[in-house]
Amino acid sequence: MIEIRNLNVDYFGNSALENVNIDIPFGYTIGIIGPNGAGKSTFIKSLLEVIKKRSGTVMVEGKDISEYKRKIAYVPQKNDIDLTFPITVKDTVLTGTYPNLRIFQRPGKKERQRVEECMAMVDISDLANKQISNLSGGQLQRVFIARALAQKADVFFLDEPFVGIDLVSEKIIVKLLKQLREEGKTILIVHHDLHEVGEYFDKVIILNKKLIAFGDVKDTFTADNILNAYGASLGNLVIKGMGGAEND
Repeated sequence: MIEIRNLNVDYFGNSALENVNIDIPFGYTIGIIGPNGAGKSTFIKSLLEVIKKRSGTVMVEGKDISEYKRKIAYVPQKNDIDLTFPITVKDTVLTGTYPNLRIFQRPGKKERQRVEECMAMVDISDLANKQISNLSGGQLQRVFIARALAQKADVFFLDEPFVGIDLVSEKIIVKLLKQLREEGKTILIVHHDLHEVGEYFDKVIILNKKLIAFGDVKDTFTADNILNAYGASLGNLVIKGMGGAEND
């Protein structure tokens, strides 16, 4: 499991996360939800040390997470990607094989075969030679999912993967993520559309700078926890928009 103890993150003197303590078990699809500004993206970036200025400890299988990074794949938000960089779909996916190469080793036949397999898994083989700047939002997201697959990771962190994508891409990604979970992979997803929480996730982390709740969706995704995370006025709007939530 991923053991998080006393995780704190500050931005220019403002607290983004406060004293988060949580044990995340392997083998589940886990949603990370909360209102805007709750620290959801900050949470996964701090775990991966994309954000360096954090305090606390993050351990995986008893070792610091820095020793486990080759087994962790990260799919950032679209806004965090430089789409002006001149690189093709195929070469982007190929970068996913780099963490498993030795120093100064170049990708070979085995790695390029892996790229072909991963592109096929998300149905982007026909886009192999396109520049990533010419892709739709859904196509681009599938490219970065394929890159994560090429890494042969055990744990996947995805930051809002369903924002700004088409329905076809969303269905392909959801099907693939469920398949990965069935293979024993662990998937953590920052997510904003609460309508799909019950369908997409086994467990849910609810944040608003602090940990509000964590557990199985049926036990944790409740009206009380939503109100605690979103506040009374916004929380009631969220619950009403969803047609109600489970009661504690």
